[in-house]
Amino acid sequence: MRNATLLFLIKKSEGKISEVCLAMKKRGFGVGRWNGVGGKLTEGETIEEATIREAQEEIGILAKNINKIAELSFKFPHKPDWDQVVHTYFTEEWEGDPQESEEMNPKWFNIKDIPFSEMWSDDILWLPQVIEGNLLKGEFVFNEGDIIKDHKTEIVKLF
Repeated sequence: MRNATLLFLIKKSEGKISEVCLAMKKRGFGVGRWNGVGGKLTEGETIEEATIREAQEEIGILAKNINKIAELSFKFPHKPDWDQVVHTYFTEEWEGDPQESEEMNPKWFNIKDIPFSEMWSDDILWLPQVIEGNLLKGEFVFNEGDIIKDHKTEIVKLF
């Protein structure tokens, strides 16, 4: 399985996450869905370097002090070239303002208003847990049509 990255910009209020920046995917894999920013690694690049590069390319910010919150494995038996392990991060620190690009259109959401119905169907199973402060490992198996065939998540102590 290939490695991929995912980054969510967050804002906190009174020590808890209050807002998250999601971006509408405008083309390619995941088009028409809200998600964090991220993608594939280039040759010789670390996961952290890829996370920072993708954020800069997709929404024009320079991410700083990224913190790993989840490691999510996705399997697509009907389309194995989509299989991936997604290294997922939060950051509260970045330079620049999130800007629309050819690929993504960012928008801030209050955590009470996250548009799960317009996201990957697995997001509702793990994103609320990491927003609450848990670190997770997850496995998701998808059938055709974005239907989850099987899944499991477990809280971990460290990455």
